[in-house]
Amino acid sequence: MIYEFRTYTFGPGQAPKYLNLVRDVGKPIRGDNFGRNHGYWSAEFGPLNQVWHLWSFASLDERTRLRAELGKQERWVKEFIPGVRPLLQRQDIRLLNPVIEPRAPATEGNIYEFRIYRTKIGMAKAWTEVFCEHLPAREQYSKIVGLFYTEAPQPNEVMHIWAYKDLNARAEARAASMKDPKWQEFLGKSGPMLEEMQSIALLPAPFSPLK
Repeated sequence: MIYEFRTYTFGPGQAPKYLNLVRDVGKPIRGDNFGRNHGYWSAEFGPLNQVWHLWSFASLDERTRLRAELGKQERWVKEFIPGVRPLLQRQDIRLLNPVIEPRAPATEGNIYEFRIYRTKIGMAKAWTEVFCEHLPAREQYSKIVGLFYTEAPQPNEVMHIWAYKDLNARAEARAASMKDPKWQEFLGKSGPMLEEMQSIALLPAPFSPLK
């Protein structure tokens, strides 16, 4: 299984127009016939005017085949693509290998935190192994939604996704985990593997499978 994480950047005020186009045109055309969609989110904090969406395919070859088939769909070519292009400023794509595949939170109406770390060269997979070893301690305070390391374009990234009912719940969970000796052990082991860390708060679109 391969995952594709797409980040689209729009001009000010254009992201809602894109989401409406996805809801009304894109999703009815695609469904899950050209790759399975796991979520659509818009940026709440961090870089603004962005929409993030996550897809999965059986393999890279299957992704290539399905995207070629999608490009033959008349409404996609004549209605969706012409509607999107004037709104877009930039597209970024990450191809991801799953360590923990996406799993829905127990409840809906969440705010999502995407944490993207750049590791030292060659350390991404090792970082995920240390992370998974200590994850039971962290999940006493909140449950993970997904964990990945990148295939391309940046081969030394890891991404983990969390869901919280609100920012207060996030702050409480993180504060509690920081007091946990097992999690402190993880931070001590994993910190030297990292070069950069970023965190982005996202809100799910009403039609997102992960809410």
